[in-house]
Amino acid sequence: MLTHHVDAHTPRAHPTDPAATAAVREEPALTRDATPRRYLMCAPAHFEVTYSINPWMDPSKPVDLPLANTQWEDLRDRYRALGHTVELLVPRPDLPDMVFAANGATVIDGRVLGALFAYPERFAEAGAHREWFRANGFTEIHEPAHVNEGEGDFAVTASYLLAGRGFRSSPLSHDEAQEFFGRPVIGLDLVDPRYYHLDTALCVLDDAADEIMYYPGAFSPGSRSVLARLFPDALLAEEADAAMLGLNAVSDGRHVLLPQAAVGLLDPLRDRGFEPVPMDLGELLKGGGSVKCCTQELRA
Repeated sequence: MLTHHVDAHTPRAHPTDPAATAAVREEPALTRDATPRRYLMCAPAHFEVTYSINPWMDPSKPVDLPLANTQWEDLRDRYRALGHTVELLVPRPDLPDMVFAANGATVIDGRVLGALFAYPERFAEAGAHREWFRANGFTEIHEPAHVNEGEGDFAVTASYLLAGRGFRSSPLSHDEAQEFFGRPVIGLDLVDPRYYHLDTALCVLDDAADEIMYYPGAFSPGSRSVLARLFPDALLAEEADAAMLGLNAVSDGRHVLLPQAAVGLLDPLRDRGFEPVPMDLGELLKGGGSVKCCTQELRA
């Protein structure tokens, strides 16, 4: 539960005093509680960039596979150290992008909306995910009729299912998701190809309180207006941090794991009571993904 904290006996420093700013960041107005999560991840055992299906992918830049595995293992181990459960999907040699496990499905209340990928290079990943769900006790699994790329383009808040469109997922998948999950879907138009998935431009910080952060420049004017209306207190990211895929982050309600290069987000997150946890996934960035892309949440 979030609680307001105000110490009436603490003297207030002058607003221009640097010590006052530091004190505000050390004692944020909100105390956050982490919620244990269950994640599905897939090791980058066969990760490579041999084709380009987003602006981040350049086949001329080789991947340091041992380093990619080390960075991924650090993320996996960090989740476990924070008290979260990490399930593992077996990587397949012919599917180098399987490491981006968030794209394989969307899970809410134990119900699984499978993915249908936009590019043939990733088609078979959807089946690998469905096989894992069937083998692990999930019984309500919907094979989609319309293109959606899982949590790449679906973000779950307390009140809404936010849904990206414009580069990958079909607008028709939004109605399909709404019918399957019985949750109101808010369609958002992505207009900058660097932010080809919703999870590259928006992160849910607190899914119990409709709290998000996002980069306005990734969205159409109408979608920016919708976001401003629904989330008036959202944390707005600057372009420099968005360009580091700083919004491709994962929050457990307290800890926010995000790309370490997005330094401009650290203090704003602390000011809101979150604990940013910078992660180095530089090798995986060569495929157009970072923390969130590697992490699918299994919502029971």
